[in-house]
Amino acid sequence: MSTLAETRTTAETDASGRPASSAVHRLSALQASVEAGLVGRSDLVERLMIALLCGGHLLLEGPPGLAKTRAVKLLSNGLESSFSRIQCTPDLMPADLTGTQVFRPEAGRFEFVEGPIFHSLVLVDEINRAPPKVQSALLEAMAESQVTAGGVTYRLPQPFMVVATQNSIEHEGTFPLPEAQLDRFLMHVMVGLPDAAAELAILDLVERETAAPSSAAGEPISADEILKARSEVAAIHLAPALKDYIVRLVMATRDPASGSGITDEIEHAVSPRGTLALAAAARARAYLRGRDFAIPEDVGELAPQILAHRIIPTWRAAADGATGRSIVEKLLSRIEPH
Repeated sequence: MSTLAETRTTAETDASGRPASSAVHRLSALQASVEAGLVGRSDLVERLMIALLCGGHLLLEGPPGLAKTRAVKLLSNGLESSFSRIQCTPDLMPADLTGTQVFRPEAGRFEFVEGPIFHSLVLVDEINRAPPKVQSALLEAMAESQVTAGGVTYRLPQPFMVVATQNSIEHEGTFPLPEAQLDRFLMHVMVGLPDAAAELAILDLVERETAAPSSAAGEPISADEILKARSEVAAIHLAPALKDYIVRLVMATRDPASGSGITDEIEHAVSPRGTLALAAAARARAYLRGRDFAIPEDVGELAPQILAHRIIPTWRAAADGATGRSIVEKLLSRIEPH
């Protein structure tokens, strides 16, 4: 079996070892710009960038007031692509999301008017407040990058990315996301409360912005640059040993013979989509970190956000306090890279 020392490819790199591309420098500048507008959220910003580079979707969960929406808006400010925000409510209809057929008397025919989903970056606030029919319409958009209305299929713009938020402390009047919808999210990121030092820094940041609103940060990144960066991410090298590590992590959620000792805690294991997502995200993290190869740290850092929402614990394990995230943490402690 190959070792992880055999990972570096012959791809050209610049003086710092970063893949030789203007796209990666522009994306690094965008990441730094978004981080400058937040406090203590570098991990969240990195996850947003990884999802953008993978062509995946992100689910952010946490209490109100933790800058989840702000983070997405800051990202949109650095992109040339279009942005829309959808506030979910229990009375939302699928047509409010996808668009609807409108009769034009002057033309004597119906014309499709696009809804807010027809943008490259879509923020879906409080997604669990949307009724199941709306969630189903969103699922098609996320899974197929298309919308079907009136028997006609319409392609969504590329790149296309959904960032959804949900409140973790209020569940009255909500509709829990079905497993099929959760599986369509590349990552499920939990956003926690800041510590005292970060809280003070937030106060200072808001005071500075109130006194002198920040100006636009440079030229926005075009859709073509994002698509070019995605092709470069796909070329990041995954050593056979690292692929084996990813597969062993996933198989340990399914196969009792893996020796992980956790399969009896799992009702529904990780699907192949989880394997593909973890490999793609590891490549994207390596790209952002200036490497043309992925390492076990990339996999270990991202596995909880990528695998946990794809695991359903058994009722007995859940009664004992087990969650998808705690199971993945246990998994990482028992399955070692070779």
